[in-house]
Amino acid sequence: MKEPGRAVDLATVSRNGQQLYLANLHHTYVPRGKGKRSRGNAADAEHLQHHSHVAQFTPLRWRQLLLFRMPPNQGALKRRITVPDTEMLTYCDSVLRDHAARHGWSKKLTNEVKRSLKLLHALQDTPGAKIHASDVLELPRIGGTALSTLEILAAADLLIDDRTLAVRHYFAKHTADLPPAMVSQLQTWLDVMIEGSRQAPRRRARHPQTAHLHILGMNSILRTWAEEGYQSLAEVSRKDFVAALPARGAHRNFAEQGFRSLFKVLKSQKMIFIDPTRGLPITPVSATVPLPLDSEAIRKALNSPDPAVALAVALVAFHAVTSPQLAAMQLTDVRDGRLTLQDRTIPLAGPVLTRLSAYLDHRSKTWPATLNAHLFINRKTAPRTTPVSRNFPWIAAQLKPQALREDRILQEIHATGGDVRRICDLFGLSITAALRYANTLEHPDLANGPIGNSVASSADH
Repeated sequence: MKEPGRAVDLATVSRNGQQLYLANLHHTYVPRGKGKRSRGNAADAEHLQHHSHVAQFTPLRWRQLLLFRMPPNQGALKRRITVPDTEMLTYCDSVLRDHAARHGWSKKLTNEVKRSLKLLHALQDTPGAKIHASDVLELPRIGGTALSTLEILAAADLLIDDRTLAVRHYFAKHTADLPPAMVSQLQTWLDVMIEGSRQAPRRRARHPQTAHLHILGMNSILRTWAEEGYQSLAEVSRKDFVAALPARGAHRNFAEQGFRSLFKVLKSQKMIFIDPTRGLPITPVSATVPLPLDSEAIRKALNSPDPAVALAVALVAFHAVTSPQLAAMQLTDVRDGRLTLQDRTIPLAGPVLTRLSAYLDHRSKTWPATLNAHLFINRKTAPRTTPVSRNFPWIAAQLKPQALREDRILQEIHATGGDVRRICDLFGLSITAALRYANTLEHPDLANGPIGNSVASSADH
């Protein structure tokens, strides 16, 4: 054993064994720029500089690993955030001030983010290293704010984005009880769905929501096979697959689409020998009949005191704009009374222009300093450049945008006597989609009486 105060005698130690040490451990951490620096910081140390009013900082390239994690002590945490700022916090503060000024952040939001950055720094296992997004997402539990703090750390290039997609959490939850071999096959399929494949056969990444719907359709069947003793999807025959499908409806369509995708990927990855879905006919999707909405509900939404609600409803009710198109719409898409949507130019109706003018006045008064170029913004997106969610402002409108869009197209198809070409040109529909509306001309419940809601007469000019 090594005696205190004496050097290691390698010859003596080697006769009886070897003493192992954990390398690159640091006894203490002294913030850079304050007193003597530790050996680990010396290589990365840089003097505080200013360039365009933003300090310069180089994060540590090493990280101290933990044997186990302890919950933070609230008393110690409060004391830590009151100490003078380190070089890292000074740098973050300069980025925060610059970002807040450019994006029109309120003083309250700026102070909340500043406090959140101090909390993160106080909780760091390796002070001065980059910060994981998963740690930032824990801030609301201790009184911090997550979303705006993530934005500042990303702007400062101090963020390690280790967030897990929601579909992966959903996948883990619904495959936890399945056999290991089956889970491994499903995991391979999910990775290819989300990330794509660069190896032959190449495959583009799909939207996570597509994988979510596939899992939803396959889940009950996978559990049934597991309960029957199947350990691997390679054991599934065509007869097994056909027998397991629901008789009809959307669940059958979801299951078919999911398993076709699953077995195709597994076959391409050589994890199964035979694709049991190959060559089977696809069950046609049952088309629903579009129905008109209550005109009073549309009239109320068109005259809503909320300018965003009134404009969004008007754009859909008069021009059948979709919810994703509304969320992505830019201020520059509206010029000279016309709306540009990809390759379509739409002259805006008079009631829409009235509501557009009212909304733009509200927007400029409420968020005069925002840099967000999207037409629709709200309290959450005004300090940023991201679009609103697809639910905005439809929760406040108490209407579904798809139902409102269908109502408008129904009105047009009945007003023109079934002119399919017209509604294709007017609303950007395919022939198949347009025929869905044209078929309502013969529907017994829609053939008699007025169709549509006479939106133009409902709107206040």
